Amino acid sequence: MKWTFQRKWFLGGFCLTVLSMGLVSFVSYKNTTELRQSVKTVQSANEIFNNLTDLYAEMSVAESGRRGYIYFGSEEELRRYQIAVNNLQSELTIIQQQIVDNNIQQKKFSHLKFLIAQRLSLLRQSIELYQQDKNAVKKQFFLTQKSLNLRNSILFILANMKKQEQRELNLWLKESQANINTRIFLENIGLLCSFIIVSMVYLILYRQWKQNQKLEALKQKIAQEQELNCLKLRLFSMISHEFRTPLSVILASSQIMTENLQGLVDDTKLKGLYRIQSSVKLMNNLLTDILMLTRAEAGNLECKPELINIEEFCLNLVENTQVLAQTHHSIKFMSSFSEGRVYLDEKLLYSILNNLLLNAMKYSPSGGQITLILKGELDFIVFKVKDEGIGIILEDRAKIYEPFYRGQNVDRIVGSGLGLAVIKKCLELQGGEINLESGVGVGTTFTVRIPLKNKV
Repeated sequence: MKWTFQRKWFLGGFCLTVLSMGLVSFVSYKNTTELRQSVKTVQSANEIFNNLTDLYAEMSVAESGRRGYIYFGSEEELRRYQIAVNNLQSELTIIQQQIVDNNIQQKKFSHLKFLIAQRLSLLRQSIELYQQDKNAVKKQFFLTQKSLNLRNSILFILANMKKQEQRELNLWLKESQANINTRIFLENIGLLCSFIIVSMVYLILYRQWKQNQKLEALKQKIAQEQELNCLKLRLFSMISHEFRTPLSVILASSQIMTENLQGLVDDTKLKGLYRIQSSVKLMNNLLTDILMLTRAEAGNLECKPELINIEEFCLNLVENTQVLAQTHHSIKFMSSFSEGRVYLDEKLLYSILNNLLLNAMKYSPSGGQITLILKGELDFIVFKVKDEGIGIILEDRAKIYEPFYRGQNVDRIVGSGLGLAVIKKCLELQGGEINLESGVGVGTTFTVRIPLKNKV
């Protein structure tokens, strides 16, 4: 399968879109993971905060239970003390597990654990002292004061641990927020790129669709034009055939009448017959031009080179043209071509030179000199037709090869405007070219160059 430009664009756009959407999905996944981790971190920090608060609360309950037992001798207060101590140990275990990966908090926790152990030891000593001697007030006061000092140190460490946890939490949230913002930016860039890529692919496909529509419309138009050209060709072929038959009868009849009347009447009285013959031949030439131009437009005109003696061809053409026109113009033939015979399409060459010579006679004054020049240039054969006619004005030179176009200075000179259009088509089939030099009121020179593929 041939990969066209549009196919490559479509595949490339598809791959880039998939890549971009994959990047967006990956970034979204990372953001979701980051958010989950942030939630876990916040939850963990809150649990540590709560556990540290509960730790101090249990310590306060233990202190309260000890005090109630010593002051009132209540066994209920002693049990409350024992439960608080057990809960305190559980809270210490939980906190130690929560900060296992935090070296800073581990150091502070170790000191905290040591101070709590000392205070619990003082509380236990106070209870044991009460159980041994209920009146040892001074010793109880001393133990209480020492416990209060330890409590202040414990409160200071707990506050530091909370501040450290809050500081680390804020730092984590700040970094997490920065990472999330970066990924959101990348996600937006990815979405924008995906939108741009999809839009470009859509525009390319839309443009291709529009081009295909135009191409389809152009194909239909070409098909219609081809069908129209075929109809025109058939029509003009039929017209040419239908006209040639009566024209041939008219020409043959006029020629028989001329032969029968020669010697019986004056030549001046035969001019009408000569004019009839000349007009019939010109009419035949016009039909030939119309048919050739129609075939060329329909693509049915072909170039079939054959070996011809070019000088002999030109001499016969000059003679036939002068007889056909029956005017008072003199056609001079000059040749410097020494190659002998060449491969050219005789019919196409005849149409080219015959139309040039007829135009030269048509637009030249009576008695004007017309020259046909034959020469060679490298791999080209060159024909020049010079006249001393009305010339072609500058504004008309770009349009004279269009069918049915006639110059602005032709006045009442009769013509169809097909000759130069036929010449152009015949030259295009042979890869030739035509140029002109003209001066108004001075004359015109047409130069035809035809490439030679083979020559003898």
